[in-house]
Amino acid sequence: MAAAGERPLNEVQFLTVAEVASVMRVSKMTVYRLVHSGHLPAIRVGRSFRVPEQAVHEYLRESYVGVDSA
Repeated sequence: MAAAGERPLNEVQFLTVAEVASVMRVSKMTVYRLVHSGHLPAIRVGRSFRVPEQAVHEYLRESYVGVDSA
C-alpha cells in the first residue's frame, strides 16, 4: 500500500539520467551530482539510475527563484 500522498509504484514514471538532463536542460553530470548529493532521489537499476518523474518536477518547483516586483 502507498503511504498518504504517495502514488502506487505501478503508477510512478521513471526517467533515465539523460531524460532528466533533457527536461532540466542541464548536463548528465549535473544530474549525477544531484543524485549522489541526495538532492534528487533515484533508484539504481544495474549500473544506471532511474529518477521518479514527480521528483524532478518537485525539485524544479522547490528550486524556482521568483522575481519580486518592487
